[in-house]
Amino acid sequence: MKNLILIAAFIFIGVKSFAQSAYDKIMTDKISKVETTMNPDDFTALANDFDRIGTKESKQWLPYYYAAFSTIQKGRLLMRANKLSELDAVAAEADKYIAKADELSPNNSEIYVLKKMSASLKMMVDPMSRFMTYGQEAQQHLAKAKELDANNPRITVLEAEDTYFTPEQFGGSKTKGIELFKQAISQFGTYKIKTPLDPNWGKMEAEYFLSQSAK
Repeated sequence: MKNLILIAAFIFIGVKSFAQSAYDKIMTDKISKVETTMNPDDFTALANDFDRIGTKESKQWLPYYYAAFSTIQKGRLLMRANKLSELDAVAAEADKYIAKADELSPNNSEIYVLKKMSASLKMMVDPMSRFMTYGQEAQQHLAKAKELDANNPRITVLEAEDTYFTPEQFGGSKTKGIELFKQAISQFGTYKIKTPLDPNWGKMEAEYFLSQSAK
């Protein structure tokens, strides 16, 4: 009887390990595509893939995190293409995923980073009229992210972006933005993510801006 119990325990552990490794494998594959995708439709497909993973892995916050992040990245591409009228719908879709991730992992700095990014998309539809609402909301989310994890380099990347692209008459500065990108690079050198699947994006963007400033 004792041997049967041990065998059953080993089988359970083996099945659990296989399931976890299958989850890790598919997540790793999908995550690798997030920073290399450059097409809005592909980001939509990625978000849908992560959403399906989240439905299956109902206790995991990361699939919904990456569904939201993929959707936000789609919005950022649309913003650069000056398709500003589409940003509200994209942000609403991202918020749906953010809410699911937030429910599974409350008080998470990385999720507040996404909240900041989504609010910024809404602001960019009409910055002059929306700054006092969504601009302030974005800054509140970023402040909360920093309160939860002051060393998170993604916070500094977003601060650098805001500083770099804000006109000087409104408190921005390309020089100060570059300094913040440098600070982010330094943080990436020491920041330890909790698992290989945890958010680790932002370094390439900081390096890009620093390379441009060196020209």
